[in-house]
Amino acid sequence: MASRRSRETQKTSPLQSSESRSIVPKSAIRAAILVVLAIFSLGALVYLFGPPLWDDELDTAVPLPKLPTVRNKDSKQLSTSNRYIEKGNLTLAWDTIRPDLMMQLQPTSSTSNITPADYSGPDRCKECHQANYDDWSRHPHRWMNALATESTVFGDFTGEATIEYKGGIGRFFREGDRFLMSYDRGELSRLFEITQTIGSRYYQYYIGKGIKGSEAADHPYYREDQVLPFGFWLDRKAWVPIVHVHDEQAESIRWESAIDLKPADSGPDVGSSEVSRSRGLFATEDPLPLTYAKACNFCHTTFPLADMLIRFPETIGASLTEPAVFSMSNYLAHSRPDFWDGKAPPETFPSEELKSKTSKFTASEAKDKAVTLGISCEACHLGCSFHADNKEAKPSFLPQSPDLYVHTDPAEKDLGRTAKNINSTCARCHVGARPTYAGGMATWNSTEHTDAMKGKCYTQLTCVQCHDPHKPTGKKWSKPPDQDDLSCLKCHDRFGQADVRLSHTRHASGSSGDRCMNCHMPHINEGMQDVVRTHTIFSPTNAEMIHENQPNACNLCHLEKTIDWTLDHLKAWYGSTYDAAKIAKAYPNRKESVGVGWLKSEHPATRLVAASAMARENAQWGLPELVNILDDEYLMNRQFTQTAVESLVGKKLNEEFGYWYYATKEGRRGPIERVRAFLSKASMPGGQESRSQ
Repeated sequence: MASRRSRETQKTSPLQSSESRSIVPKSAIRAAILVVLAIFSLGALVYLFGPPLWDDELDTAVPLPKLPTVRNKDSKQLSTSNRYIEKGNLTLAWDTIRPDLMMQLQPTSSTSNITPADYSGPDRCKECHQANYDDWSRHPHRWMNALATESTVFGDFTGEATIEYKGGIGRFFREGDRFLMSYDRGELSRLFEITQTIGSRYYQYYIGKGIKGSEAADHPYYREDQVLPFGFWLDRKAWVPIVHVHDEQAESIRWESAIDLKPADSGPDVGSSEVSRSRGLFATEDPLPLTYAKACNFCHTTFPLADMLIRFPETIGASLTEPAVFSMSNYLAHSRPDFWDGKAPPETFPSEELKSKTSKFTASEAKDKAVTLGISCEACHLGCSFHADNKEAKPSFLPQSPDLYVHTDPAEKDLGRTAKNINSTCARCHVGARPTYAGGMATWNSTEHTDAMKGKCYTQLTCVQCHDPHKPTGKKWSKPPDQDDLSCLKCHDRFGQADVRLSHTRHASGSSGDRCMNCHMPHINEGMQDVVRTHTIFSPTNAEMIHENQPNACNLCHLEKTIDWTLDHLKAWYGSTYDAAKIAKAYPNRKESVGVGWLKSEHPATRLVAASAMARENAQWGLPELVNILDDEYLMNRQFTQTAVESLVGKKLNEEFGYWYYATKEGRRGPIERVRAFLSKASMPGGQESRSQ
């Protein structure tokens, strides 16, 4: 028992002294845990929607209330604790860090690459890196966020394009240099002026302020930039409702921001809640949840990383390669004195005022605090003004500052392009909460790093081995399959031998079943316009996915085969066996093709992936069942099914049959009947042809 107690006391906070470890009773630790849980119960709201870093009821925000009193020898002041918050590997400290704790820490550097003064902007980079600058200028990162101008707005604002949506009509037009969006539905009439854009690859969304509405004159609707309810689908040249700003739910409970400025029910029981909670949509006190500065500009713009440590601690904390302590008060005093000028000891700063100001800092406007709109060079390379002034001084891939402390020796750190350093750079944005499959991987994109870390390859594999961060990305993956395979063969070189590879894949050389990523990174991740590869590298024998009848790599190609066919091959080839009771429950009709079963699945993401796979595999035999998903209760499923059916029949459903995926259930009925009538008359080639093994 004594040894166990000893091990327990070793698990301490970065700001808990060695003295306190030996005398804090277990009851106090339990109490401390409860207090910490209370402080952090708002979860991701801390960094997305402006609630404070500190609990309402704590004048001193003491997370460990029974720590012994320690005299600060420098200031001669007494302090019982430090106000701090912990998120992942990041601890944000407000009060002066006690000397006994400072003895355990070292500053990461005497110089900095994370404060506003450290950032030079992309035009300085251009002076030496012209080619990279030119590529960046065409990259979707560059145009992730921009001011709305003649050259940056891609939507149709001629006044001729409209959208009929939820019993109302949206219009898009100009008045001089102003871009305007309106929505009228019965007595509801909204008018917005567009100020900024989001995105440039598949869709362009818009940010703006309300000009006309039913809200009171002092409502933030009229003064705050907010994400507007309609976006422009670039390939289709059509206006559509925005998606993924809230959990995608069945149409009967889906939040429609064109009608209601906030979800009607902000409680955590609505939908799956991952996205809603991370974007602060459960903050019932907030009258305008989709304020851009609170919900979106963290990843769509480039802020100094020191600001992001405070604004986005959960995500940045997860990206740090080791535990670190950031002196928030020191940083703000010298770099953001409008928040805190440092003239008085930080201990004298009232918690209530700290709460209020932190909330405002979290919602910083990009035009006031960002390095650039959009994602620019130093979002990845950190502040490089010193490098711009002296090209011999190479940038560090790790954050450095006299205000950022670690427990290890900074001199021993590799600051270069290690796998861990590079991947942590991408993790500053490409992480987060998403609905997941039974296997743990996300059902839709933008959290690629989170997914990647669930696999085993990224201790050596880096994001940039597949993705060139400087080259513009097109709408489709451009690398040929042989080049994709090389990314895997760099480590798994034994599969470069033809006989070894054949014994592993059991498919002919060069066939789709012979490709590494088709089996280990299948297309199961919804990417707004296309279903793309998951970034979780896993085996096609994954039991969780097969037991739950969710997409497996074998049947994504062999949609027409039964589950017994799949299980027989997995057992014969790899010795894999599965729980018979779980298989019987998940696949009640063992003679039904897996692809058709997926289209009937109760799991929304599985239905979406199946619809996309039908088109990718040209499975015209599946059209009768696929058409049913045109009336799916989930908007995203209907969108992907519309494009899948169009691919298979060679006709645009909106042009030929009057079908749009975003129409009401009543509005969809007639067009779907016309599609079915067309299919019943048409002679569709391509039956359930067998595939070679």
